[in-house]
Amino acid sequence: MSGSSEMDLTLPGAAAPSARPAVKICGIMRAETLKSMDGMPVEYIGFIFAPKSRRYVAPELAGELIRASRESRMAGGRPPLAVGVFVDPSLETLEATLTAAPLDVVQLHGKGETPDFCREVARRFKVEVWRALSAGGEEQASDGSADDAEVPDAGPARLAAYAGAVSAVLIDTAGGGTGRAFPWEVIPAYERAASETGIRLFVAGGLDPDNVIELLSAYKPDGVDISSGVETDGVKDATKIAAFAERVKQQS
Repeated sequence: MSGSSEMDLTLPGAAAPSARPAVKICGIMRAETLKSMDGMPVEYIGFIFAPKSRRYVAPELAGELIRASRESRMAGGRPPLAVGVFVDPSLETLEATLTAAPLDVVQLHGKGETPDFCREVARRFKVEVWRALSAGGEEQASDGSADDAEVPDAGPARLAAYAGAVSAVLIDTAGGGTGRAFPWEVIPAYERAASETGIRLFVAGGLDPDNVIELLSAYKPDGVDISSGVETDGVKDATKIAAFAERVKQQS
């Protein structure tokens, strides 16, 4: 990232554009998981720094895992890029975390992370910034009666404010990390808004190795993000990760 006021969205070392959606496996907590993923077509690995999450990892452990991942070869024969997931962090928290964990991407999930805050994160820390937004439904007019399409700061209309502030928007079920899907019929409107604003669109929420085929047969997001859908008894499952990544690849 450049240090100028205008945001350069090309991150040195970023994954090369692909005809297929990028794959992000989130909630990495163990070295064994990364070892099992060597050779899989995965562009991004995610580490959760939200203290209330059951997948929380301390920055020091994440740093160790990221450095270990640099020795692996995943999509395109390259190491995966590391994404840190935060909820309303302060700049001080981000600085401390990035000192311990060499992240490539900061993914922001809170309610107070404005476009200006996203720009400042990219400028100050020279990282790519993604903004996670709920796919729709919870942003209502003050009387609760308005539809998302009628509220200027709700639904796909929100993306316009993030043009030039983030490189990607991730849409998820309200609350994030629920393992539940949102109504996919809203995706085309987000795809149009993302295209108009020059922002990549990632889809998360309730995905698994089976339904991702259905998703990508109907829609064309730039990436897909999964965590619980590739777990067995709360632990990342190498067989499920491989199935998910390969099925995304087959949809290109």
